[in-house]
Amino acid sequence: MAVDKRFLGLVTIMDELREKCPWDKKQTIDTLRPLTLEETYELTDAITDHDWKGIKEELGDLLLHILFYAKIGSEQQQFTLEEVIEGISSKLISRHPHIYGDVKVNDDEDVKKNWEQLKMKEGKKSVLSGVPKTLPAMVKATRIQDKAKQVGFEWDNKEDVWKKVEEEIAELHEAIESKDQSHIEEEFGDVMFSLINYARFLQIDAEGVLEKTNKKFIARFTAMEEMATSHKKSLADMSLAEMDALWNEIKKARK
Repeated sequence: MAVDKRFLGLVTIMDELREKCPWDKKQTIDTLRPLTLEETYELTDAITDHDWKGIKEELGDLLLHILFYAKIGSEQQQFTLEEVIEGISSKLISRHPHIYGDVKVNDDEDVKKNWEQLKMKEGKKSVLSGVPKTLPAMVKATRIQDKAKQVGFEWDNKEDVWKKVEEEIAELHEAIESKDQSHIEEEFGDVMFSLINYARFLQIDAEGVLEKTNKKFIARFTAMEEMATSHKKSLADMSLAEMDALWNEIKKARK
């Protein structure tokens, strides 16, 4: 069966669920919002783990949510699914003049700069206006920095960025000495922001690598709990030195 027929079949299923299923009939854009966020994070988990089976499944769940919102939008006489598809198609064509026009680009950086310039011509008041307010702070910091870069507000090299990191760390130490909690928090935020900026220069996804570290810690800590249980002990009853020895043993075994 062709993809378009499968897609239309899914649209039909959505229509039937909305009409016949008590749960689906009750949903609104507000009740779906937290569920959409959950599905999005489940997709990012699968991506982090390179779980292709999981990615396929979560993409299907998100596609269903897109159809759900489109269905509700149609019911509210706000927009149709066809208009959603036409809208993104038109945007992609207009934002890629190097493909559908006569604009010349040298690399992906030129593409991103053109993208931001086109958005400004479309009426955006700030290059930062497209950054969602509800993004997780680390992801938001990366997007803010990347967008600022598109108008030339960028460091020349990673060495200068690291100097900024060291400068911010020094200011954090000064704030700690002052014992001013508000100032400490401000400087700590500046350190994190500058480290995220440095991650960009290293071509590292700060959010992604932190999540990998989280998963690594969870795996090692869980193994430590299991090892303690096998010795008929509880971590709560062990000294820090004993726990540290278990940690190092697990770390060594997993390298």
